[in-house]
Amino acid sequence: MAENPFFAPSGLPYQLPPFKEIREEHYLPAFERGMAEQLAEVAAVASGEDPPTFDNTVAALERSGRILGRVATVFYSYAASNTSDALMEIEKRISPELSKHSDAIRLDRALWARLKQVTTDDPEQAWLLEKYREDFVRAGADLSESEQDRLRALNLELSTLSTEFSQNLLRASTGSALVVTDAKELDGLDEATVKSLEKDGRYVLPLLNFTNQPALAQLTDREVRRRLYTLSVERAPQNFELAIKMATLRAERAALLGFPSHAAYVVADQTAKTVEAVEEMLDQLVDPAVRNAREEAEALAEQAGFPIEPWDWSFYAEKVRRARYDFDADAMRPYLELSRVYRDGVFKAASLLYGVTFTERPDLSGYHEDVEVFEVFNEDGSELGLFLLDPYARPGKRGGAWMNNLVDQSFLFGEKPVVMNNLNITKPAEGPALLSYDEVTTAFHEFGHALHGLFSEVRFPRVSGTSVPRDFVEYPSQVNEMWVTWPEILASYARHHETGEPMPAELVDKLKAADNFNQGFQTVEYLAATLLDWAWHKLGAGESVPDSEAFEAAALEAARIALPEVRPRYRTNYFAHIFSGGYSAGYYSYIWSEVLDAESVAWFKENGGLKRANGDHFRRELLSRGGSVDALTSFRNFRGREPGIRPLLERRGLI
Repeated sequence: MAENPFFAPSGLPYQLPPFKEIREEHYLPAFERGMAEQLAEVAAVASGEDPPTFDNTVAALERSGRILGRVATVFYSYAASNTSDALMEIEKRISPELSKHSDAIRLDRALWARLKQVTTDDPEQAWLLEKYREDFVRAGADLSESEQDRLRALNLELSTLSTEFSQNLLRASTGSALVVTDAKELDGLDEATVKSLEKDGRYVLPLLNFTNQPALAQLTDREVRRRLYTLSVERAPQNFELAIKMATLRAERAALLGFPSHAAYVVADQTAKTVEAVEEMLDQLVDPAVRNAREEAEALAEQAGFPIEPWDWSFYAEKVRRARYDFDADAMRPYLELSRVYRDGVFKAASLLYGVTFTERPDLSGYHEDVEVFEVFNEDGSELGLFLLDPYARPGKRGGAWMNNLVDQSFLFGEKPVVMNNLNITKPAEGPALLSYDEVTTAFHEFGHALHGLFSEVRFPRVSGTSVPRDFVEYPSQVNEMWVTWPEILASYARHHETGEPMPAELVDKLKAADNFNQGFQTVEYLAATLLDWAWHKLGAGESVPDSEAFEAAALEAARIALPEVRPRYRTNYFAHIFSGGYSAGYYSYIWSEVLDAESVAWFKENGGLKRANGDHFRRELLSRGGSVDALTSFRNFRGREPGIRPLLERRGLI
């Protein structure tokens, strides 16, 4: 046990976890010791004889749980990106224990009594104190003993169900994969992709997290498209029942805490504040989005010569896009090579805007051979942190793309940030990885999250980096997407992987001309998922759902967004965001954040775009502040006014 790498801080630069030393047998002892150590630390705070102060109470809580923080960060990074049967068993075992551990702290009456007595005149400390008090109240600190007992039981069951939902979905990504024996059935996919899918004489196309699989835009065989789409929407059917259980348990918990629904409980702690505010914003989008999507469906049916089905949409959308704009998205791939996209695109935009530079560190390693490590420096040469990139899909890696912190920045511990981006790009069997335009956009988006973590300049880890309201966290990452097509950046990274020739200007022009095409579909697909999330989490305590699929259909009809050709981006059975990913009653966050994003993009363009002064202003007023100030105050300090929805409607072509 003395050799357990989690028991002491890492000796690597920036305290990068020592992945080469970590073995599966280290996790459980580290979790057990970490929880026991933190409970002892908390007990010492709660039983202190000195009058409660900020330092001996709030700051002491911030200092607690160091071992637990180290092991949990690494374990859940592995579990999402490089899991195994053994890790999945550990996750099943440890998730309910962590739920109990959290409740043991937040429901400690002696600790809560001391926390309520703390006072401070320091603004940063006052803000953190208020956050802690809100956390404790929302966790049930003011409930009676019997109510807290029921709350503990609810939290424990929800933790177990969430893990089960996630693991079912992870298995389904390969267990429900499209399998064919004849490569001709994959006609439309490029040769390199087909070759990368070959396994033991068969071709296996695993599912990504969302409804519309990327291959649906390319596969020419309609029956193969139907099979792929059906596998996608019907995967992990056991998760329907889990979703019902989770939604009803969340409704009961919300009622116990004094809220009419889980949605009301969630948004009270977000920038939206009220259910009504969210619904008012969503309602403004539904009708124009549906109208546009219906017009698009007619155009696609005309192109196809028959009424299209959901599995036809992406395929014929590309045909219509080519016919209207002479634009072929696949023609961009040879100009979008993964390494160049990052070094000459993602990194260059950050360098020009913020003055940061990136140096590859081959001497440092991640948890998998595909992971690359970069050291990041400020313009003056001072160390900023580490950035890790894990770009490729693999068995045992969940779908989608995400950012996570391996080390949180804080002045309290004198620690600099270590942040990571995960993508799910198909790794080529040979040669360079060539990306789609959407994958490039995803790379810039996730790096926006990384910058939010890297630029953090706060004292306390509780409010570091991306520790902001859920409906604010997507905003900086969405802003970073604007540099994808910024002329100076695009000209730098969009070069042919063999010849180095820049992407032809006419192809770029066609891309921009086609930018608003299919926005009706994309907006309806997103809104349908958002309103489905909302329906599940507006249930009141005691409301029952006998049939989840019937509930889905009724929810979409009631929201005026039930289109047979456009299913939600995520159906209930694979909606990981809301049933295992922390976005329950929060999927609206993407469009809510996009209101702020559209306003901010307009500001950048009004002020000259890719200029250091603009980057410094955005970094100083917003990216560096983390959750140490009110989120909308940060936005107003940056933008100079309250946000409005019109820039978003114009961007999406909905006006």
